Amino acid sequence: MRLANLLFPALAFGLTACGGMHPGDFAAGQPPMVIERFFAGTTRGTGLFEDRFGTVKRQMVVDIQGRWDEPAQMLTLDEQFTFSDGEKQQRVWHIHKLGPDRYEGTAGDVIGVATGESAGNAFHWNYDLDLKTGDSTIAVHLDDWMFLAPDGVVLNRSYMSKLGLDVGSITFAFRKA
Repeated sequence: MRLANLLFPALAFGLTACGGMHPGDFAAGQPPMVIERFFAGTTRGTGLFEDRFGTVKRQMVVDIQGRWDEPAQMLTLDEQFTFSDGEKQQRVWHIHKLGPDRYEGTAGDVIGVATGESAGNAFHWNYDLDLKTGDSTIAVHLDDWMFLAPDGVVLNRSYMSKLGLDVGSITFAFRKA
């Protein structure tokens, strides 16, 4: 009986943990995360990539120039990455606002269309990416979460997977320049 009392809560926690987060979980979060407002203008992010074991493999800085086109309901983000090993990369996002809380986006190394949803202080972004690795690329999936903190910093955590298996994670802190 005692073992059952210990196992049931652990099993229940495990099952609810598998459910994952949903943007609506953060609907009451403040201040509201409106990506076209936060990323318009100049933003700088500092981040790192950890492999699936939690080992930091790369560190990077990204400088972002964002332009919000109100009539077209489109946010363009020109991201200039500089990695700790000196490598440089660019990604240009074209993000269309579909409604008050829904977004779609494309970029040169994004496979298909990214989909996003905001609620409260959170923004959730899903997409597949041709990730450059040496002289080739591999297709990975990114489950990307951003949270706007009261001090104006956006904390970003991206979970990377391949064929449903964890590859690693990317963590960024973004601040307006």
